[in-house]
Amino acid sequence: MDLIAEAISHRFDALEVLDGVSFTVGAGEVVAIVGPSGCGKSTLLSILGGLLQPSKGQALLRGAPPTGSLNPLTFVFQDFALLPWASVADNVAFPLLHTSLSTQQRAAAVNDALQRTGLADFRTVYPKQLSGGMRQRVGIARALAVRPAILLMDEPLSALDSQTRELLMEDFVDLLADGTMGAIYVTHNLEEAVRLADRIVVLSRRPGRIRRVVSVPATRRSRGDAGVRAQLMDLQNELWGLIRSEAIDAEREVQNA
Repeated sequence: MDLIAEAISHRFDALEVLDGVSFTVGAGEVVAIVGPSGCGKSTLLSILGGLLQPSKGQALLRGAPPTGSLNPLTFVFQDFALLPWASVADNVAFPLLHTSLSTQQRAAAVNDALQRTGLADFRTVYPKQLSGGMRQRVGIARALAVRPAILLMDEPLSALDSQTRELLMEDFVDLLADGTMGAIYVTHNLEEAVRLADRIVVLSRRPGRIRRVVSVPATRRSRGDAGVRAQLMDLQNELWGLIRSEAIDAEREVQNA
């Protein structure tokens, strides 16, 4: 299943946020979206996920979802968005409650998601008993339980320390390895973008327009190798060169607001 952004523009009253953004996320592809603060990255993700109606343009799905998919598009949020009174297993099961799955099928889907995210031994634990990285794993497991075609990830690692971020990036590489699930990955972190994405969409300062779409060399599996890391660092520097001046202007705008 493909997700298509078709000439998407959006404004909040007089504030123009996005202008004519078009790109396609192919089946099994990971596309990162980067740009200066306030360029409309999260707004664009909300439009693509159906949470917000664009002022102009549209988001389209093309093709059939994977076999057994209960929800083609599923969000993974920055703030985990877990139910504090529910156990890990119950949080993962939550999006399945109003589906047509039987009790046994729901249990199987939950067990599979917990296994894939390394949470099987924590199914009875509550969110307050978990570290930030483990809470984000619960959020990822909850998304996986509905077997999405495309994950919509909004700064999923930004609230975590560097060591936990590195471990979760490795988890994402494993989860995306078989190519059955794609992702749109919104991030300020260029290292995450070059590590995880097949292509990177670079947006301009508000109103966000596509400045460039950059393909990332090498497979995700090989990007931890020393030689490839040097190549990725060059790409990271290239991306920063595209964003730097507008990022500085955006930061000054926030400080002077």
